[in-house]
Amino acid sequence: MEDLKVQYVNLEHKQNQETHGTQGLSARNLVVRRGQPFKISLLLWGRKFVPQKDALVMKAVLSDPSGTGGLHIEMPVTYSGHPSQPSWMAYIQPDGLAPTGTQSLSIYVCTSPTATVGVYQLHLNLLTLSGQRSVSIGQFLLVCNPWCPADSVYVPHEKLRDEYVKNDFGILYMGTPSNITFRPWSFDQYEPDVLETCMKLLQVSPLHRANWKKDYRLRADPVYISRVVSAMINCEDDKGVLMGKWTDNFNGGINPNQWTGSGEILRLWAKSGFQPVKYGQCWVFAAVMCTVMRALGVPCRVVTNFNSAHDTNANLIIEEYYSEKGEKLHQSSDSIWNFHVWVECWMKRPDLAVGFDGWQVLDPTPQERSEGVFCCGPAPVKAIRECCFSMFYDIPFVYAEVNAEVHTFIVKDHQLHRSKVEKDRVGSLICTKGLGSCMYQNITAEYKSNKACMSPGSNIRKFSEGLSVSLKIHTSPVAGESITFTITVTNQDSCMKTLKEHVNAQAKQYHSSPMHTIWDEHRIVTIAPCQTVEIPHSIPRQALLCEDLINLAVVVEDAATQKRVLACEEFSISRPTVSIRVQNENDVAINQEGYVTVSFRNPFPEPVSGELTITASGLLENKVQARVLLLQPGAAVERKITFTATTPGIKTLHAVLVLKNCPAVIRGFKNFRVNGV
Repeated sequence: MEDLKVQYVNLEHKQNQETHGTQGLSARNLVVRRGQPFKISLLLWGRKFVPQKDALVMKAVLSDPSGTGGLHIEMPVTYSGHPSQPSWMAYIQPDGLAPTGTQSLSIYVCTSPTATVGVYQLHLNLLTLSGQRSVSIGQFLLVCNPWCPADSVYVPHEKLRDEYVKNDFGILYMGTPSNITFRPWSFDQYEPDVLETCMKLLQVSPLHRANWKKDYRLRADPVYISRVVSAMINCEDDKGVLMGKWTDNFNGGINPNQWTGSGEILRLWAKSGFQPVKYGQCWVFAAVMCTVMRALGVPCRVVTNFNSAHDTNANLIIEEYYSEKGEKLHQSSDSIWNFHVWVECWMKRPDLAVGFDGWQVLDPTPQERSEGVFCCGPAPVKAIRECCFSMFYDIPFVYAEVNAEVHTFIVKDHQLHRSKVEKDRVGSLICTKGLGSCMYQNITAEYKSNKACMSPGSNIRKFSEGLSVSLKIHTSPVAGESITFTITVTNQDSCMKTLKEHVNAQAKQYHSSPMHTIWDEHRIVTIAPCQTVEIPHSIPRQALLCEDLINLAVVVEDAATQKRVLACEEFSISRPTVSIRVQNENDVAINQEGYVTVSFRNPFPEPVSGELTITASGLLENKVQARVLLLQPGAAVERKITFTATTPGIKTLHAVLVLKNCPAVIRGFKNFRVNGV
């Protein structure tokens, strides 16, 4: 009888990916989670397989950069069944005899919950008395497993796994704490070739190229993986994904405000041979990192820190300077960003003392070097809250971002006059997308305790000079409308005073000091002893057409003593939205043509022109673009498009309108369910 040989091998993609919860992550490759068995169907030809004489050995290989060798692990196939403790092993379950002369076997391969994340080549060796035959089965992509208690990224609750691993839709929060704006983001981990690109990101990192064996061994640990990814999202030290730019000139690339998802960015990076994509800013860096970590199986969420400090001299103090006329001056290397966006990843920290598992801060935006590389974290959120500055990684830097004091000065004739000290302005709100919701979840208390790590004192200490000054904005600022506010002045002395009021509004970007003055006003006010007066003001809507953020300040000067008091506030201006309406929204079905109407009405006092771009993962194969020409104030534009859903589930349609006559980006989104067959 003819000797035994392998006739057919099937990696059972569909069944395995359903079992492992990796459906949609790759159409080309088997994707499995570590610490969990996956099935291989084997068809043997020839004589009967005799376990006492014949042997099967599975071999999983991590290739070296040349592709000629690598690290491997061999697993003799046994009949022992499912392991009680997950580890690298293979076991067999006979499926009975197939057609005459053939035998069908099911081999289950179980990877270790501490296995290296990466792309494995799988081989089968058949050993008989007459010799050895080797068959190349194919490759599989191994990712982390938050469903497996033995994996260091294990999350015990299904709702958390759904939100922080499987969900491909996110909300990014921006603006200011008093007027939060948001935008949708498509993480796109189920888009074609995104997971393969994430795996390639690990391979092209400097650490892998410098010592691939060491990199493979360390890549079992999500602490190590997350630091590699944090460095590789920016391009400062390597062939990273994104180039950052924080000016108004984005020639040669894409304005960061125009990105709506990670898939296009990762595809462009891979297609270019790993040249950085232009351009990103903090929320783009963070959102792309969230995509990579979720694709690799690590629970991840995007976090916004409002009033985020960049403390360059590490003294936990941010100094701000104003002129005597209320204009904010750029005289310090320290800064406060209106918001800054990073990610948190969930993992165990066996490298630290007990109690610091859980959410870890990672920041891929290149700000400062960590151990010589532009990356940040993982820093345990609990260690930030408890001021454990000696722990790994970068805890003092992140602590300053959420806890630094703000010292404000008025400058007159090169002399500094301290106005106030604020201890709770920095990190005043830290939030992330809520579970299964588009509303934000306030997580500030996870970062900050009532007990400060610095010297005790009141949260705000003002130097009043006999006057009390405050300002109040009446309604949330909206583009196309005037902004009304009131200055309240109280004379704390028992004498009449003549006051000079200087009010100044400056445009600014979220990451920098204010720029030009867009509006100012100056008055003389007389105030009686112990009197309080309210002074109304209004910034005309014409001054606000192209602005997103405003720094508003008032300096009140006692004409007799020339002593000055400052009050200030920064606020964001809410943009109008693009309206999206899905026809027969409740009846949208897979593989059937659907219709959507996208519209925009111009609320501005001037005509606008621009370009409308519509994207939808799983609905549109390519982006849809349309020009908007000279839309008059109050007029509307409408576009109707068709789509065909390729997969069921919740889908998101994004619309972005980029105006040409001012640097404004207007957006809208619509979530709806696609029904299965």
